[in-house]
Amino acid sequence: MFPDDGFRELARHECLRLMAKAPVGRIVYTRQALPAVSPVSFSLEADGAVVVRTCEASDLVRAVDGAVVAFEADDVDTARRSWWSVVITGAATVVTDPAEHEDLARTGPVSWATASKEVFIRIEPELVTGREMVSSAAESCA
Repeated sequence: MFPDDGFRELARHECLRLMAKAPVGRIVYTRQALPAVSPVSFSLEADGAVVVRTCEASDLVRAVDGAVVAFEADDVDTARRSWWSVVITGAATVVTDPAEHEDLARTGPVSWATASKEVFIRIEPELVTGREMVSSAAESCA
């Protein structure tokens, strides 16, 4: 980013605060050697880890378990011409511990789709980056 380009880099704590408010995000991974993006519901843990709830039969589960992925969430306010975007990059793993799975079933993200057998994927936050639009046009509407 360049000075006065209309964007502001966000600190880690700002990124996590904003991401915690987003209802849906996108997990970015590799499928058959090509980039793939899937929208998912998620929750954010206190340490910044992203937890996704999905169906055990999902291709997503096999594609991301043990892989480094990116997870992005954002928000756009078209009336104010402002937005923010946060990306968490890190290793994704399927939660296999039965007690942890049971806990996440009660407290974790709510899936928008029904599934007979659900699994949880955790993305550890190795890199957290974000930026927001802070143009004069956006500021003048405040």
